Amino acid sequence: MKAATPESACDPAILEAVAAGRHADPFSFLGPHKVGASRVVRCFQPGADAVDLIDGDGQLLARMERQGSGDVFIGPLPPRSRRYRLRITNEHGTFETEDPYRFPSPLGELDMHLIGQGQHQRLYDKLGAHPVKLLGVEGVHFAVWAPNASRVSVIADFNEWDGRRHVMRFHPGIGVWDIFIPGAGPGTHYKFELLDAAGNLLPLKSDPYARFSESPPGNASVVYESRHAWQDDDWMSGRGRAMALDRPQSTYEVHLGSWRRNALEGNRWLSYRELADELVDYVSDMGFTHVELLPVAEHPFDGSWGYQPVGLYAPTWRFGKPDDLRYLVDRFHQAGIGVIVDWVPAHFPRDPNGLGRFDGTALYEHEDPRRGEHTDWDTLIYNYGRNEVINYLVSNALFWVDEFHFDGLRVDAVASMLYLDYSREPGEWLPNEEGGNENLEAVAFLRRLNEEVHQRGAVTIAEESTAWPGVSRPTYMGGLGFSYKWNMGWMNDTLFYMGKDPVHRKHHQNAMTFGLLYAFRENFVLPLSHDEVVHQKGSLLDRMGGDERGEFASLRAYFGYMYGHPGKKLLFMGDELAQRSEWDHDRSLDWHLCDTPMHAGVQKLVRDLNRLYADTPALYERDFEPTGIEWIGGDEEVLSWLRRAHNGDPILIIMNFVPVARRNYRIGVPQGGTYAEVLNTDAAEYGGSGLGNLGVVQARAEGCHGWPFSLELTLPPLATLMLKPGPSE
Repeated sequence: MKAATPESACDPAILEAVAAGRHADPFSFLGPHKVGASRVVRCFQPGADAVDLIDGDGQLLARMERQGSGDVFIGPLPPRSRRYRLRITNEHGTFETEDPYRFPSPLGELDMHLIGQGQHQRLYDKLGAHPVKLLGVEGVHFAVWAPNASRVSVIADFNEWDGRRHVMRFHPGIGVWDIFIPGAGPGTHYKFELLDAAGNLLPLKSDPYARFSESPPGNASVVYESRHAWQDDDWMSGRGRAMALDRPQSTYEVHLGSWRRNALEGNRWLSYRELADELVDYVSDMGFTHVELLPVAEHPFDGSWGYQPVGLYAPTWRFGKPDDLRYLVDRFHQAGIGVIVDWVPAHFPRDPNGLGRFDGTALYEHEDPRRGEHTDWDTLIYNYGRNEVINYLVSNALFWVDEFHFDGLRVDAVASMLYLDYSREPGEWLPNEEGGNENLEAVAFLRRLNEEVHQRGAVTIAEESTAWPGVSRPTYMGGLGFSYKWNMGWMNDTLFYMGKDPVHRKHHQNAMTFGLLYAFRENFVLPLSHDEVVHQKGSLLDRMGGDERGEFASLRAYFGYMYGHPGKKLLFMGDELAQRSEWDHDRSLDWHLCDTPMHAGVQKLVRDLNRLYADTPALYERDFEPTGIEWIGGDEEVLSWLRRAHNGDPILIIMNFVPVARRNYRIGVPQGGTYAEVLNTDAAEYGGSGLGNLGVVQARAEGCHGWPFSLELTLPPLATLMLKPGPSE
C-alpha cells in the first residue's frame, strides 16, 4: 500500500468545482490518470467515510486519501494494475462498485461522424440509455445531445438523484454528452440535470430518446431492454406487397384507451396483451385488412389523441411495457393484419421536462416565435433546418418501423408543417428565403423521411388538408413522397351531403361526385376518422339527415358508397356500431348496441363490406387509375359507375340517396348476361326494408346511358347496390 504522492495533490479550485458539479471536464480529472511517473485514481464520493482501491478479487490495492475537507479521494494505482474497483464505507456500511470514470465512451468514430452529419439511421441505438457490456462490465450507457449546456449529469435512483455524482463527458464536435454507469440496468429511473451556458440550473429533463417512462405524477425516463422474440417472419417477408397501392386497405382506427375497458375492475384500460386477445380477434372477424393505433408515443394527458407527445421513442406506459406493444403488433401480423401508427413530427408540447429550451437554448425549436410556436395548440415547432433535429425525427420514424414492426406511419398535421403562415395573420410569420410561405426546410425533411421509410418496405400517410401538389407523388417527380394522402375534401363534401334531409339532397348531388374530378391526383385514403366524432360534431349516425330510420338507412348507403368509391378506406372505431354518442376518452364504445337489431345490422354490413372488398379486385386494384372507373349514368338522385380490376373484371355500384324506392329503373351496362346482386345495404339482415332484386338480374340487349345493354332494377330507398356480372353473352 502506497500513500498518495505529492504530485497527486489537487488544486482547491478543481476540488471545489468537482464537489459543486461544475467541473467542465470531469473525465480529465476523475478516474485513472498519470501524474508524473505514477498513476493515480481520483473519485468523488459524497458521504463516504473511507474509499479503497481493490482488484477484481477484492484484494486491497491502495487506501485512498481524502483531499481537504471535501469528498474527493485520491489513491495510487500499482504499475501492473489495469483494472480496479472501489470499496466505499459510509453510514450505511461497506460496498464495492466500479468507477464510471475509468470507462471510455462506446461512441465510435463512425458514430461521431454520422451524428455530426445528421445521418445516423439508428441514432436511437447511440443516444438515450442502453444496457451494454463495456470492458467486460455490465452497465448502462447514457448519451444526450445538449451542445450549449455547460454541464450535464445523469441523475437516478442509483445516485440519490444527485447531479454532482455522475457528470457526463462532453464531445464538442457533435454536442453530445455521455457516460457509462456500471451496475445500472433495466428498470433504472433517471433524468438529465443540465446547467445552461451561464451555469444556471435548468428544469430537470426526461430523456428525448427514452424507451419507456414512469407513470404520473412522475415523469422520469426508465431504462428498458427488449426481450421480445418476433413470430411474424411470414408477414415481414411480404410486407412491401401487403402495403402496395394495388392491394386492399380497409383500416380500423383505434384509440387504445377507449375501444374497450374493463368495467369489472374500475373501468380500467385494457393492456396491450389484453388487446392482443380481444382487439386482434375483433378486427380479424370484422374483415379489416389494417389497423391504425393511437395514441402510442408517451404523452401527458390521458384524454388526448396523443398529439402532444413528450416521449417520441417511448410507447406509453398506460397499456403496458414496450414489449407488450411488440406482442400486440406481432399478433396482428400473425393474423394477416397490417399495423399503422399515428406519428406526430409537426410539434411538441411545452412541458418543462420535455424538449423545449432543452439546454437553455431553442435547441429543437426555433428561437423566433413566428417560426417556433403554434399558438392554436400552444405547442412548439421543430426546427427542420437543423440536421440534428431532422436526424432525431427520421431516426424516430425508422425506430417504430424497425423496432416495433409498424407497417406505416400516419403523419399528423402535415399542412401545418408545409406552410409558414399556417393559421397565422399577417405579421405573425416569416417568409422563406424566396419570399414565399412554403416551409422549404419542412419539405426537405418530409422528402427524406418518406424515402428512408419506404426503403424499409413501410408506407407513409399524410393527413394534409390543402391543395399542395404531389403529396403522394415520388420525390424524383418533385412530390413529397408520401404513399397516401387522406382525402379530407371528400370527407367534408360527402358528410355535408349526407347531413341534408333526403328530400333536399338532389340539389347538392355535386358534393357526392366532385371528388371524382380529382380522385386520381393523389393516392387517396377516404377517412371517416376520429376527428369527425368529437368536438360536438356528433356521431356519424347523428350527422345523417332524416328521421331515425332514415338515419340508419343513409349511414348504410353511405358506407356502401364509400367502399365503391376509388380510394383506400378508414373507419374510426364505433362507426361500425352506428354509435349515437360522440367519442369519450373515459369510457368504452357502446358495445351494448350490438344487441339492438338496427345497430347490429350496420355492424354486419361493415363486416360484409370488408369481406366483399377484399375478395373483389375491382374495388381496390385500380384505385389510383382513371381507367379503373367508368361512369354509367344517373339523375339528380341516383349515381352509378363501374369499377374494374387489372384483368378487366367489373363490379357495378348504384346509389339511391332518397327515401323513395325506384322500380323498373333502367341502368346501362357494357355487357349482357346475368348480374348477381352481391350487396344491398337495404337488406333485411342489415336492418333495411328487404327490398331488392332477388339476388340475380338478367341484362337486356337494350341500350341505355350510351351502353349496349341495360338492367331493369328495383332500387331500394336510401341504399347502395353492388352487382357482379357473370360471363358475357
